[in-house]
Amino acid sequence: MPEGEKENFLKEVLTFGAIALAIVLPIRLFIAQPFVVSGSSMDPTFHNGEYLIVDELSYYFHEPARGDVVVFHYPKDPKKYFIKRIIGLPGETVHIRANAVTVTSKDGTETTISEPYLVNLGNGDDEDVTVDDGDYFVMGDNRPASSDSRIWGLLPRENLAGRAYLRLLPISRMSVTPGSVADYQ
Repeated sequence: MPEGEKENFLKEVLTFGAIALAIVLPIRLFIAQPFVVSGSSMDPTFHNGEYLIVDELSYYFHEPARGDVVVFHYPKDPKKYFIKRIIGLPGETVHIRANAVTVTSKDGTETTISEPYLVNLGNGDDEDVTVDDGDYFVMGDNRPASSDSRIWGLLPRENLAGRAYLRLLPISRMSVTPGSVADYQ
């Protein structure tokens, strides 16, 4: 390759790399991030090793909702990420009984949560937890095998990384908003 073409080629490669970085880096830092499921706490909704894309942007525009599957910094060790489902919202009281979870909202309305995604039943000990403002009560879908708010307490809003937006792998289970409550209705 002549000298002029080598320089042109190198310039094009560097330009392409700079453009790719300018596009990919902001997306990775502010909009979406990859996440690999580790463990069985969300079985059968998510299996160990599944590759997800986490939407980091939507909670800037609306509040998290009951049933959302969220990825967050574990409150006891913020370097670790966990994945769970939001059960209780700020200001609500969550009532956990053997095989049912009910929620009393701020206005006093009591609702039994429909959880068709559960296969491994067993919520542990009966308890009532009032969710503080700015916090959430989260639980795994595989209740007997989940370390969640029943064990380590409420999830602060600032620990939320985002919601599960896309399951990429395995390809046979690829889906948008995987684990969404709407999937079970």
